[in-house]
Amino acid sequence: MSEQNKPNEGRRQLLKNIGLSVAAGAVVAGTATAANATVEKPEAKETKTNGYRETQHIRDYYETL
Repeated sequence: MSEQNKPNEGRRQLLKNIGLSVAAGAVVAGTATAANATVEKPEAKETKTNGYRETQHIRDYYETL
């Protein structure tokens, strides 16, 4: 009768290990994402637009008005 009242320790340990594994995986995934985000830097393009530019096709359109 004493064997029936004992909790199954192996089962509890398994649940603890699963919880720790999920938490560790989340930390690793978050760290890897942050590391990738800081490493990747887009190349700076020197193309700077100053707003509206009147090009030839715009002039052609204005002539049709």
